[in-house]
Amino acid sequence: MQKLNLPNYKFKLKSNENKTLIFDNLRKKYMVLTPEEWVRQHFVQFLIEEKKYPASLIAIEKQVLVNNLKKRSDILVFNKDGNPEIIVECKAPKIKITQATFDQIARYNSKLRANFLVVTNGLSHFYCKMDFEKETYLFLKEIPDYK
Repeated sequence: MQKLNLPNYKFKLKSNENKTLIFDNLRKKYMVLTPEEWVRQHFVQFLIEEKKYPASLIAIEKQVLVNNLKKRSDILVFNKDGNPEIIVECKAPKIKITQATFDQIARYNSKLRANFLVVTNGLSHFYCKMDFEKETYLFLKEIPDYK
């Protein structure tokens, strides 16, 4: 798999029926190792190891109902009160991050109302803080560490 613009982490990998699988510590099962899953697993580890978010506050592929359509957020981090704090949208490294990607995460956040948004393809990361009064987001250099 491609080297990402994130720290290196050790993952449990195995092969099954000509597919490589990666163990997801949060979902407690092996997942097919797609380029997007590679980014997702790295970013989850980044949140836990570097930003110190407790694994117990992180959900992967959490269902969100948007305009009566079932969608899934890639990574959702809750605060200690159980409210959404950070939504992370992961793309494969070869996928260019565009305005459409930000529109997608903004639609999810219209329901979730998280304070921070992250869009990443593993190579480029965009961090935003929501300004709900002005209905916009402000770009940040990084997301805050867990408090």
